[in-house]
Amino acid sequence: MPAEIMKLINDVLIAAASLGGIGVVFSVLLFLAFTRLSVKTDPKVEVVLGLLPGSNCGACGFAGCQALAENIANGNAGVTACLAGGQAVAQKLAGALGISLEVKEDTVAFVACRAGRKTAKMNYIYEGVGNCKADHLFFGGDKACKYGCLGLGSCVEVCPFDAIKATADGIAVVNREKCKSCRKCVAACPRKLISMQPKSQDVLVACMNLDKARAAKDVCLIACTACKICEKNCPENAIVVTNNLAVIDPVKCTQCNICVEKCPQKTIINMSFDKAGLKVPAATA
Repeated sequence: MPAEIMKLINDVLIAAASLGGIGVVFSVLLFLAFTRLSVKTDPKVEVVLGLLPGSNCGACGFAGCQALAENIANGNAGVTACLAGGQAVAQKLAGALGISLEVKEDTVAFVACRAGRKTAKMNYIYEGVGNCKADHLFFGGDKACKYGCLGLGSCVEVCPFDAIKATADGIAVVNREKCKSCRKCVAACPRKLISMQPKSQDVLVACMNLDKARAAKDVCLIACTACKICEKNCPENAIVVTNNLAVIDPVKCTQCNICVEKCPQKTIINMSFDKAGLKVPAATA
């Protein structure tokens, strides 16, 4: 074999060996860097994250479920921090982490108004930006009742679970099955009409008007007039009229529906059926 070919083969072999050696060195260096610089994952975080709903709604105050899992694992957040998961998730987390948990009932959002534009008196026809906050800033809103639902969907926009719809008549309605109690709608409502109610409480006062009877009725046909008929007829003393508005104590209320039947304004409603003469929208899929 000619000397030139032998030299070429030797050069190729030397070059291949050199490259292979360099590759081995870099592989070792990368392995060492990975083992020294890699972020170690806390197994507890993985357990917690696996039990969270994964909705990343941010209602807990953290930037998604991963951040919440990390804070629960290191003790900076409680197992009840996940509002979207409710008591079911809280109990699973408590069991996994060996923590005792006081059982509380889940809550759902409730819009304390059922007076659409056909029922409530209107100040003007609003044709501006299609959300409640903009309407509210424009001379206090198009509805004459300063406590009434404007129905333009500010709460709908912020709900991450598609649990609120605005009807064509201008009323926001909560789907109680979809609601995860994240409370974002509560903060979004410019008229502070939305509150969290026990999920089992079906009898509710669908009004927030604090005006006296004549003024309240002047702006809304179904406003609470503080007549106290509900208060006088409640066998459990679960209703008190205060500040011109009926207030139900869910702890005392047995949901006997006497107040629903007696209310002359049809302001008190039962969310599970239409006994008050008002159309209560059923939950939709």
